[in-house]
Amino acid sequence: MQFWMNHKPLEEVVENVDVSEARLRELVLYNDDYNTFEFVIECLIEICQHDVIQAEQCTYIVHYNGKCAVKTGSFSDLQPMKHALCDKGLSAVIH
Repeated sequence: MQFWMNHKPLEEVVENVDVSEARLRELVLYNDDYNTFEFVIECLIEICQHDVIQAEQCTYIVHYNGKCAVKTGSFSDLQPMKHALCDKGLSAVIH
């Protein structure tokens, strides 16, 4: 019982958590009619650190389904990747 009395109340601990950063987000890549499979694969390897097989699979999912979640993480981790993909001419958003 004495152990619990030395710690902060749960309300104080929860109050200091940045919920927007704690929530996992998805970086979603959308299909387009302009970029080649090879280019998209290269971008996913370079920017999202995919291996070749993962990049190829995501590229096919994007092609056939119109979109694919290519990375999961915090908003601050995904934002630079999103900007880099968009700078390469790809269409990506964070959900």
